[in-house]
Amino acid sequence: MKIKDLAFITAILAFAAVFIFIPPVTDWYLHFNKEHGMVMSFIKFAVLSTLGEVIALRIGTGNYYETGYGILPRMIVWGILGLGINLAFTIFAAGAPAFLAYIGFTDAPQAMNEGFSGFKLFVAFTISATMNLIFAPVMMTFHEITDIHITDTGGTVKGLFTRIPFVAILNKTDWDVMWNFVLKRMIPYFWIPAHTITFLLPVEFRILFAAFLGIALGLILATGSLKSRKS
Repeated sequence: MKIKDLAFITAILAFAAVFIFIPPVTDWYLHFNKEHGMVMSFIKFAVLSTLGEVIALRIGTGNYYETGYGILPRMIVWGILGLGINLAFTIFAAGAPAFLAYIGFTDAPQAMNEGFSGFKLFVAFTISATMNLIFAPVMMTFHEITDIHITDTGGTVKGLFTRIPFVAILNKTDWDVMWNFVLKRMIPYFWIPAHTITFLLPVEFRILFAAFLGIALGLILATGSLKSRKS
């Protein structure tokens, strides 16, 4: 481990410690998160999910930054995706239990407000599965399009806000990777189990945990990329 890695890890831990171990900061976070959930969702995903991409870049290339990578544009995109994810969380957390009640599991809606049980786990799994099978493929495809657009426009904020040539980008997207890895493997083996845990958490911590999953995903993608290069 190099000095820059130690400095990077130390900075992250110090930042997290401020929110965990300083009560006034913790109280401020909980209050602001409750009053301005969408704003905090933008910030959480912009910071934490981009952090996952930076870690993936470090593992893959040995650098935390490369010219044209476009960290700031990626933060903007992740922030916008965070708004959509928060919206999806709200819709599916209410809609999936309502559907379960509709087909006969009448206790499903109130189960999410009770202590842990096997039935609550089942409801959380249903929320996660429906969200990831319906919403996630669209979000992931859009994210792939914006990633390519950021790269094609030199990683600049100005480039991000130029017209996105959706058809051209879709035509050159590696659909073999998108289908066989991102959609067919990551959704059932990573996202559905991970978000099942997410929906077992109190509401105020779900988006934060989901944003932290972006860091884990960055590590998984980077490790997979290294293995494919060695094989």
